[in-house]
Amino acid sequence: MRLTLVSTLGVFLCSSNLLAQGGSRSPIDDVVDSLFHLRQLSEVAISPDGAHVAWVQSHEDPGTGALTLLVYTSDLHKPGSAPRRITADKDKAEHYENSVAWSPDGKFLAFFSDAEKAGQHQLYVTDLDKGKVRKLTSVTGALSSLSWSPDGKSLAVLFTENAPHTPGPLEPVPVETGVISQQIYIQRLAVIDFTSGKLRQVSPPDLYIHEYGWSPDNQRFVATGSPGPGDDNWWIAQLYTINIDSGNATSILKTPLQIANPVWSPDGMSVAFIGGLMSDEGFNGGDIYSVAASGGEPRDLTPDRKASPNWLRWLPSGQILFTENTDGAVGVGLLDISGPDVKSLWTENSSLLLSVTPDLKNSAVIRDSFSNPPEVWAGPVGEWKQMTRVNGDLHPFWGEAKSLRWTSEGSNVQGWLVYPRNYDPSHRYPLVVSVHGGPAGMVTSRWPSTLQYDIMLAAAGYFVLCPNPRGSYGEGEAFTRANVKDFGYGDLHDILAGVDQVLSTLPVDPNRIGITGWSYGGFMTMWAVTQTDRFRAAVAGAGIANWQSYYGENSIDKWMIPYFGASVYDDPAVYARSSPITFIKNVKTPTLILVGERDGECPLPQSYEYWHALQTLGVENQFVVYPNEGHRIARPDHRRDIVRRAIAWFDGHLK
Repeated sequence: MRLTLVSTLGVFLCSSNLLAQGGSRSPIDDVVDSLFHLRQLSEVAISPDGAHVAWVQSHEDPGTGALTLLVYTSDLHKPGSAPRRITADKDKAEHYENSVAWSPDGKFLAFFSDAEKAGQHQLYVTDLDKGKVRKLTSVTGALSSLSWSPDGKSLAVLFTENAPHTPGPLEPVPVETGVISQQIYIQRLAVIDFTSGKLRQVSPPDLYIHEYGWSPDNQRFVATGSPGPGDDNWWIAQLYTINIDSGNATSILKTPLQIANPVWSPDGMSVAFIGGLMSDEGFNGGDIYSVAASGGEPRDLTPDRKASPNWLRWLPSGQILFTENTDGAVGVGLLDISGPDVKSLWTENSSLLLSVTPDLKNSAVIRDSFSNPPEVWAGPVGEWKQMTRVNGDLHPFWGEAKSLRWTSEGSNVQGWLVYPRNYDPSHRYPLVVSVHGGPAGMVTSRWPSTLQYDIMLAAAGYFVLCPNPRGSYGEGEAFTRANVKDFGYGDLHDILAGVDQVLSTLPVDPNRIGITGWSYGGFMTMWAVTQTDRFRAAVAGAGIANWQSYYGENSIDKWMIPYFGASVYDDPAVYARSSPITFIKNVKTPTLILVGERDGECPLPQSYEYWHALQTLGVENQFVVYPNEGHRIARPDHRRDIVRRAIAWFDGHLK
């Protein structure tokens, strides 16, 4: 089944019956189906003794298409042995189970499961040798971020008591009517006794905890915290130490940087963290810093590094192990804080999730690329051997992917070019530019998820250029900061220079170029067609049309101050300067607009405002709103619709 789109001027509230329109199946439907056969691997953890690996794997219901997360383990001492599923349900029914964490001695595996009540996670622990599973908690609210104490006597979680919905800026925002009075739910640190299962909230009731780490002596936490609401105030979070017995929280660092991944030094005297300009919670990048556990001035341990560390762990050896984004690739490095040298352990054009043993002798990863779907691997860092073959029947439906580099206004810029399927150099092809979200993010070589319709365009016969323009990770903090107070200007110059690079070397038709993106990429799509007529078709997902009105509509406005330098009430001109609506009368490009109905990050009114302008100006468009969806589209049928609809839109205007 393929959606056949004609020139339209309209808005749709997309529903499942919309998917029934159209005619017979086309070849692209088989490609779209293959995308949804992917077993997603979302977490991996190697036991401290290096004997076992646990991971979380998705399973798609063949009837509804709904995804369920399941926990598996494998014994590294028995190569070739079949993975074993770990579950809280004695009947082996499928439930949403995730957040795996090993006890320090490697004998127990803790995880969350909603086996008792759908949608309500509880904490379970399994004895790996005996195979017995024990339920530890009976709470009402949201649980996340599970970890064991160093002595193995307790576990810690982040707990939002009585939370009516899953916390997080990507989730659908609540529908509010009547008198609006924002009720704030505070995510707190809680400690659970392993023997009794007793849960005690230890952090202050007015401090929203984002991330945390145990101290080596089991007496304190280091945490990033802010006043509620947490989804918004993460950008102004401070670094705290929290006494487990008293619950007292002491601020040890207040900084204009965004802070992520706080960890203790082995001697308990210092704390390390990643600090930098970050546009999204959980999508980390910056430099590695250390600060005394008693407070003081932080020290940048990776100054001027042409890369963006995004995860770290302070090893018992005193060295800091970290992963980083670098020049479109992913690397693993080892930092000795006594000197400036960084030892590179591994770099590859791929995507990576890493877990290591404390002695660094063994590790486990989830690894994937444009060429290979995600699988679990294990072994010494950089010497991994493949453990799973859950996606062994999947093969790329797109062509070769190459890392490109070009120069733009004196800066070196990197991006990925994905070739069309069955590429023939004697033919001329259309090109679609896909701009990543963020803006602080980076496209790496990765197997596309069901959210990433851009690579499916290569399967449909397009070149796809995925640039990492200024503002992206991978080239150091100065590059990430290069779009401050300059949204849409320097980064668009970088993108257009990349298009010129492709046109100069490959058989791309300059009259058949499109642009697409989601979130910041959606803004860049809306913006680009107001600045140039080079793009003949556009698909804008969850975009931003007007930074001035956006400031008062979104649920995470704190992220904007570091980028614009002031609030919209103090400097409206800097917001208007980068707003597509300011230049909307320049638009002539046919544009498909897509958005979730309850998106809090890039709210529906932004897309509506852009659509209204195109309607008024007579520019060809289509506007689709996905009901009850947030910033991340969750329902599989909605994701399928986006893939098919985007391909059909570009086919109708570029082929």
